[in-house]
Amino acid sequence: MGKFLDPLADKLLVSAALILLVEIGLAPAWVVIIIISREFAVTGLRLVAAGEGIVLAASNMGKIKTVTQILATILLLLHNFPFSYIGFPFATIVLYIAMIITAISGYDYFAKNWHVMRDSK
Repeated sequence: MGKFLDPLADKLLVSAALILLVEIGLAPAWVVIIIISREFAVTGLRLVAAGEGIVLAASNMGKIKTVTQILATILLLLHNFPFSYIGFPFATIVLYIAMIITAISGYDYFAKNWHVMRDSK
């Protein structure tokens, strides 16, 4: 149960924060849509797997994805502090890195677990 609920809690927390960042104009909506779409897709795959009695644990790439998403969210919520004094858009760069890692980890997750979708009833 924890293998399902812990990643779900991470996804809800990050998604809520990213939606807030779009609302206040600190994150581009298209980046947030890509990130949240991957989260919904992987959650759907996990639900199909759970229906088949298969538990899909988080991969290392998924953990890196979560760390970069949380780091980007924190930096954006802090308005790029401490980099705001020098005008370097570090928070935005980390957000784009998080989006790229999110897309790659989503592809990796589906590539490794496609048999779940293929073999589902």
